[in-house]
Amino acid sequence: MGLSFILYFLKWHLKIAAWRSPAFAKRLKEKNFKAQFSIADGSDGRVFEFENGKIKTRSGIVGDAEVNVVIKNQRIARELLIPPVDYQKQIDAIKNFNLMMMGPDELSNWLTEIIIEAGRVGWRHGTSVAGGETRYVNNTNGGPVYVYVKGGKIVRMTPIDFDDDDAGTWTINARGKSFTPPRKTSLAPHGLASKSLIYSKDRLLYPMKRVDFDPDGERNCENRGISGYERISWDEALDLISEKVRDTVQTHGPESVAMFGSGQWTIW
Repeated sequence: MGLSFILYFLKWHLKIAAWRSPAFAKRLKEKNFKAQFSIADGSDGRVFEFENGKIKTRSGIVGDAEVNVVIKNQRIARELLIPPVDYQKQIDAIKNFNLMMMGPDELSNWLTEIIIEAGRVGWRHGTSVAGGETRYVNNTNGGPVYVYVKGGKIVRMTPIDFDDDDAGTWTINARGKSFTPPRKTSLAPHGLASKSLIYSKDRLLYPMKRVDFDPDGERNCENRGISGYERISWDEALDLISEKVRDTVQTHGPESVAMFGSGQWTIW
């Protein structure tokens, strides 16, 4: 079973998802472009054309696809694409350059997102509980929580309590004894405050730029914390940040841009 044959069914997977979900059908209308999936030696491939929500596909190799997904060989293609999908194998294949995607980030990310979203169409989320509430599970950076929602708004958030329906945990056997963590979770104080952060009147909902900050001219750093802010678009904010990061790297070298990551903060 070759790559082109396997991917023939992807078209119908996407079309059925669009038929079942108007929201997914709307997503398919967002981009118009051509994507190609191929074996690295060029021996097999399939092309997909997305245009105004419609999907056309044909076997073969073309040279004008905006996005190219390349898989090392047919064996790996079968392992990665035939259900049930093992996402750990996909991650390993990407790390080992056995699965590569080339093209503009906007189109590459969109293609990845719709394939994943198609598999989630029809999923039901949450557990109905008393009082007309629905309980969801979320993993905050302070720990895992239950989130109770009613009428589209969060009612409360609590630490998760595990019961017999939940998966088991780890056990370490050492020196004739067994060590297993308790069937409960811990939650940091800032995790308990997540609901307050979400509905805070001071929460920033849109990108903001200091009114006297000119990215191409005077920055007026002395006015930080003094002058006000104005709303800008997401596109403008992303363009501004990416441009300044590139300029910094080109001027001072890649080591001039550091990212510190933790469970709570990411600082540029």
